[in-house]
Amino acid sequence: MTDLTAILLLVVFATLVATGARHWRIPAPSLLVVGGVLIGLLPWLRNVQVAPEVISVVVLPPLLYASAEEIPWRELRMVWRPVTVLAFGLVLATAAAVGAVAAAVTPLSPTMALVLGAVLASTDPVAVTALGRKIALPPRIQVLVQSESLFNDATSLVLFKVAVGSAIAVHAVALPAAGGQFLILGGGGALVGGAVAAVVALIRRRTEDPILETVIALVTPYASYVVAEDVHASGVTAVVVAGVVLGSTGHKLTNATIRLQVHAVYGTVVFLLESVVFALIGLELPALVRQLNVDDHTWPLGVLAVAGTVIAVRMLGVLPLSAVMQRRRGNGTVTWRIPAVVSWAGTRGVMPLAAALSIPLAADDGSPLPHRALILVLTTGVVVFTLVLQGFTLAPVVRWSRIALEPEHTAREEARARAGLAQAGLSCLDELEAAEAAPTALIDQLRRGLLARLDQADADQDDDTTPAAWASATTYRALRRTVIAAESTQLQRLYADHHISDTTRRRLQRSLDLEEAGLGED
Repeated sequence: MTDLTAILLLVVFATLVATGARHWRIPAPSLLVVGGVLIGLLPWLRNVQVAPEVISVVVLPPLLYASAEEIPWRELRMVWRPVTVLAFGLVLATAAAVGAVAAAVTPLSPTMALVLGAVLASTDPVAVTALGRKIALPPRIQVLVQSESLFNDATSLVLFKVAVGSAIAVHAVALPAAGGQFLILGGGGALVGGAVAAVVALIRRRTEDPILETVIALVTPYASYVVAEDVHASGVTAVVVAGVVLGSTGHKLTNATIRLQVHAVYGTVVFLLESVVFALIGLELPALVRQLNVDDHTWPLGVLAVAGTVIAVRMLGVLPLSAVMQRRRGNGTVTWRIPAVVSWAGTRGVMPLAAALSIPLAADDGSPLPHRALILVLTTGVVVFTLVLQGFTLAPVVRWSRIALEPEHTAREEARARAGLAQAGLSCLDELEAAEAAPTALIDQLRRGLLARLDQADADQDDDTTPAAWASATTYRALRRTVIAAESTQLQRLYADHHISDTTRRRLQRSLDLEEAGLGED
């Protein structure tokens, strides 16, 4: 079997499993990992090896960018304090705890155990976002979990580089040097991401070609990552910053048709990459186990010990932080429901695997780096363990906590927003009628449709007469676009005034985009 054939078969397998997961309403990453492990256990399957650059350069940037785009800037500003504490304090505590446990229960030396701790210190944004898409968490909790998983990567990356530098060098890296390295990585990455976002926004404002817009959207995460890495900054941070900035302003840069096309293409790319990478994690574990030395046969115990440490440290860190935040907000009683969900959502995934694969093969003196294969096995094993355990049980934990938004709540919010948009459209029609800017018959036609929306009826069923009966189709389309523009303005006002969530805003904006695109060209 050639490499190309193997890749095609992997894509087909991952797509089928991910499609089945959606049909059965179970977490796709968890099912993909399980399927990958089962396939990898087949004796006739050759060892699966993934080059580090495949994960870090090809797969990670678009997935990180897609996750960052989903984070609304408004909610991010509300949770920056707990995100900062988790992104720094919890990452450091997890790395130290995992390093100590790994040094005690595995053959790893203290320096290599610290490398493992740095690899597994941060939650994974790709896995967290993929697992959280089907769970109706309150907006603040959803943003908190996603933001933490995105912004704690800079801290864990610095820890990882310091730990690897200590493992391969004769002398340890000093703490002041580590602090300076963090500023360069994190701060430099943020600057690069902001600069790339500004350039992309400037280009997109002057572009009306759907194909060119799609290419720009696909290239943006790679440009952010590569430029940041070339200047020795954090490519991950650059992609995240670019995604957050453009995700919050993207609806202002293009028209409805372009937004729909870019969304469809990018959604397809993200689906394929997520499906393949999680299946690949499962496939790689049996192959990595076969490469271990005889002395590393206790790796299952190491996986269980390290995974348990990761989960326990997260719980012990999130619970007191949540209690402090709740008391600061003046809540009468401290509830365990929110910290339970936040703790259990801290899965590991693609990021730790990419970091582990980038560990050098040899030290500075040319000698082989000891137990590198064991670190890869422990990392992949913990990733599989958390994706299976926490992935399959996250939805029950959310239901048990009773903090998930009920479908009726979302429906009522959307209904109120739709009524507000219809009122804005009616006001726009009144202004056009007073200024005699459009034929009265067309205004009446559109007014009946908007009134029907207020009565929760379909505007198309309100009148069987086509607009062409009174005036040209061009005039009707222009008038309808004017009303849609008024509705879009009202939608942004509702969001800015905190009347609706970002999820509702995105859903209604897509509905308006579909309606505008359906009008066709003039």
